[in-house]
Amino acid sequence: MKDEQKIRLFLVDDDAVYLKSLEIEFMEHADFEIEIFATGELCILHLFKNPDVVILDYLLDGIDQYAMNGLETLDKIRAFNPEIPVIMLSAQDKIEVAVNCMHHKAFDYIVKSETAFLRLRKVLETIFYTKKIEKTLSWYMEKM
Repeated sequence: MKDEQKIRLFLVDDDAVYLKSLEIEFMEHADFEIEIFATGELCILHLFKNPDVVILDYLLDGIDQYAMNGLETLDKIRAFNPEIPVIMLSAQDKIEVAVNCMHHKAFDYIVKSETAFLRLRKVLETIFYTKKIEKTLSWYMEKM
C-alpha cells in the first residue's frame, strides 16, 4: 500500500449499474482512487498502475460472450503480480463457485446481495490491517 497516496482500487464488472453503485458506495465511505472496468481485458491492460486491491466479477460475459471470465482475469492478475489481493464478487451463491475462486487464489469470495458492500468493506479492512502488520514485521526484521 502506498503511504502518502490514496488506496488504488480497481472495480471490474460487466453490469454497468452495479459497477456504478459500487463506485458510488466506495467514494461515499472511503477515500479511494477508483478505476472501473467493464471487462477483464481492460483491467489487465491497466495493471501497470499497480492497484492495491481488485474487486472482480466472476462471469464478465454480459458485454461480450467471448470476453475473459473472472477466473481467467484472476489468473492473469496473479501472473502479473501475485501480491495484489483480488476479491471475487458474483450473484452466484454456489459453494462450488466460491471454492473454485479460492483455488485460483482469490483473497475472498462475496455473493452480490444486500450485504455485499458491508462485507467488501470488512474484507478491505482485513487486507489493509494485514498489510500494515506485514510492513511492521518487515521493518522489525530489518532492524534485528
